[in-house]
Amino acid sequence: MVDRVTQDGVMRLLAEMTGGKSYKAHKFALDGFERPSLDYGDSRLVWERWAETTLHRSYVDLTSICKTLARKDDQILTHFLDGSRRVFKVDDMAFQQAGGRTAIYPILAGQIGVGCCQRIDKRLIPVAYRREFVLSMPDIADADGKPGFWPATAQKISECERLRRLGIAFSTVLPYKTSKSSQEEYEDRGTACIQDRMIEDEKELVAELVRQGRLNQDNYLVKDGSLEYRLSPEDSKDRRRYQTFKNNYSWVIGVSKTFNPEICFDRSGRSNPGLIAELPPFHRTPVAEYCNPMLGDIKFAIWYIRLRDKHWTRTPFDGVLKVEKILVTREEVERGIESELVDTLSAYLINERNPTCYGTGPRWANHIYPVYLTESYVKSLYISTESFLNLF
Repeated sequence: MVDRVTQDGVMRLLAEMTGGKSYKAHKFALDGFERPSLDYGDSRLVWERWAETTLHRSYVDLTSICKTLARKDDQILTHFLDGSRRVFKVDDMAFQQAGGRTAIYPILAGQIGVGCCQRIDKRLIPVAYRREFVLSMPDIADADGKPGFWPATAQKISECERLRRLGIAFSTVLPYKTSKSSQEEYEDRGTACIQDRMIEDEKELVAELVRQGRLNQDNYLVKDGSLEYRLSPEDSKDRRRYQTFKNNYSWVIGVSKTFNPEICFDRSGRSNPGLIAELPPFHRTPVAEYCNPMLGDIKFAIWYIRLRDKHWTRTPFDGVLKVEKILVTREEVERGIESELVDTLSAYLINERNPTCYGTGPRWANHIYPVYLTESYVKSLYISTESFLNLF
């Protein structure tokens, strides 16, 4: 049985350091059950032009390329990366606002895991893993705005006897904004902070793989999810750091299982989700270029491929992957990606689909097998929900 005094140590310390009052609220996971869905996305994305060297006016059939590559023993998709986080509400805490009014805010805790696996001799081997334990709480907890307050708070909490005995340390406390300018719930704001931290860990892991020389034209990294990373202020202002960031993604593609079909446009600029819905099996769409003003002037190439015949799926968008690649070189920005490379990468991805998984999960039709294994590896290293919540 967990010692109640020891169990309360983290929240007691947190209340003492921030001047808050802990209400010892019910603790629970904020992440819901996985369910199939569409990402209804961001309408700010602007599709600017078609972005490949061969101008395709319709779908591209990859069936023969898939069969040719399947007979070969080589593979250029050799590294697979996935980031994951679990978020929990661990308390409600009261803080005094300006004017003397007291308000209650949720305190969140998160486990973050980012891992990379490499395929060697047809086996998937873990090669890198990062794990963090973080807290997220309202920004008014730092009433005086002291420099270094949040890292110092995390360090003090980590000195709690129970955490030291378990070898667990919180790397940082992430403040979420409490201003009324946003309509988001406080729990959503805190979750977003933890999500952003996971993305930073993904970026750092990609940079580490590049420094180790693991990625090149014969060794691509497949990243689970979008590559739409928000640049840090330092990367945005320093041209050398900005170019280094882009160069890190020369041999990286992002593969998304969920996406917003409404941001697919036809040549007249009209939204055309039917272009994706009617995509035949083992075909891809033409490649389009887009930019997101929120991410600076980085150009993205995007296309869609169908892994499964929609006859066997629940919606016409199941079995379709969105593929992204950052346009890195001047030549790519001006001319687009080589169409032959797009065909090759797409055919390799199609050949990676799970072989026999019909109906085994809500996203079965969109799974890329090595990405699925990497995701399973990352999640297998989590502390169980019960054990994690008992820390508080």
